Amino acid sequence: MATIIKDRNVVSDPWQRLESGAGRDLPGGDIIVPLALWRSQREALLARSGRIGVWLESNEDPSAIADDLRHFQVVAVNFPKLGDGRGFSTGRLLRDRYGWKGELRAVGDIFRDQLIYLVSCGFNSFALRDGEDPQEALSGFNVFSESYQATVDRAPLFRRRQADSGGGTVKS
Repeated sequence: MATIIKDRNVVSDPWQRLESGAGRDLPGGDIIVPLALWRSQREALLARSGRIGVWLESNEDPSAIADDLRHFQVVAVNFPKLGDGRGFSTGRLLRDRYGWKGELRAVGDIFRDQLIYLVSCGFNSFALRDGEDPQEALSGFNVFSESYQATVDRAPLFRRRQADSGGGTVKS
């Protein structure tokens, strides 16, 4: 079984990720399916035993699954290559606009230096690219001691400092 980083811990991954060309015979157990498969076999996927997750490509809009989020235990976002940062926006939209509270997993070309930025966009689970050591990658969460920008769970630093100095309250 593969390992992933979830909630800043290295854990075994119970999920099987199906590719776009998966046939009509769906495997048992916990599966993550591409959006196209979800759309074409929605009823069959809901009827099977095992948990279900969906993965979005970087060019797929998260609004496509907004009405179905209650059916998923994990939403994975594919980062196909280093220069493609659209997945960061997808993660932020899922958390902020669509209220996704479950596991949000970054998959694809994911490595240590991206982890802190992915967390700021709401990701809490990471399937690292081949060759990356998950134990070593954990240090990526400690690269910066403070975030100046707003994140999905914290106000920007100047707002937090303002609240600490008695200049008002702020959600942190």
